Amino acid sequence: MTIASIRFALALSLAVCCVCALNAAAQTPGAAGTPYADMPGIAPIGVRIGKYFDVPASARGPLVDPTKGYRLQDLGGGLYVITDNAYQSMFLVYDQGVVVIDAPPNYAAHLPQAIAEVSGGPKPITHVVYSHSHTDHIGGTKGLGAVPVIIAHEETLKLLERAKDPNRPLPGVTFADRYTLRVGDATLELSYHGNGHEPGNIFISAPAQRTLMVVDVVFPGWLPWRRFAVAQDVQGSIAQVELIRKLDWDVFVGGHVERTGTHADVELQSAFYGDLRKAAADALASTKPGEGVNPADLESLRIE
Repeated sequence: MTIASIRFALALSLAVCCVCALNAAAQTPGAAGTPYADMPGIAPIGVRIGKYFDVPASARGPLVDPTKGYRLQDLGGGLYVITDNAYQSMFLVYDQGVVVIDAPPNYAAHLPQAIAEVSGGPKPITHVVYSHSHTDHIGGTKGLGAVPVIIAHEETLKLLERAKDPNRPLPGVTFADRYTLRVGDATLELSYHGNGHEPGNIFISAPAQRTLMVVDVVFPGWLPWRRFAVAQDVQGSIAQVELIRKLDWDVFVGGHVERTGTHADVELQSAFYGDLRKAAADALASTKPGEGVNPADLESLRIE
């Protein structure tokens, strides 16, 4: 499937969504689980099989070994992606130990096994880097045992102090703009580029491996999750996609989906957001306030 055809399919799905949401006059409630009787089925690009959708080859990654519960991707220089094909994180092996970058609860218990697999035996986890505060990405940290150094952005510390979640230990090292982590002969560059997905969501660069990790912003081969992946600042998240486009890297780790990403994946998501802006602008320009909105929805918004 070419970039052009993928973009067309994304735009088509978006157009259908806009038509349903903004130009759905005269529609009536349908069966349970279907908001409107004539609402079409929408899913990531693929071929419909029964009530499900086949995931296109462009979105798939290598299979996970079911006996392990994870898959490793060697990025060189001791850096590895670990994934269950739903979540992705990384770890960096160096002479004295291991730096873990995010510990999703889905497979955090397998991290010591994965580390031993590539290290020839157990190795201590000396550092954990938090990409951001969300439980689904760092909620397995406590299960790793005592970690000498946990590093995060200062906004992530504030959110975790408020959350008081024992599964997400508070970071002992924080930074505002940039932080360089040097372990052995390896380097990670951490940087903050403002609120997007949420405050404190950082960019993690491994320069020697030409790898960039930014979680919950770009989804290689897939549409973003609902509500722009629950971005707290939609415009900020879109701006970060544009920044990622311009940076110099070869491998992108997005924290989700089945495979790592390429510049073509980022270009595609950027194009999708451009199509989204245009479709939304066209819909706003051609639709009067309240036109096509289901009366039941208007009633639910009524303020007494």
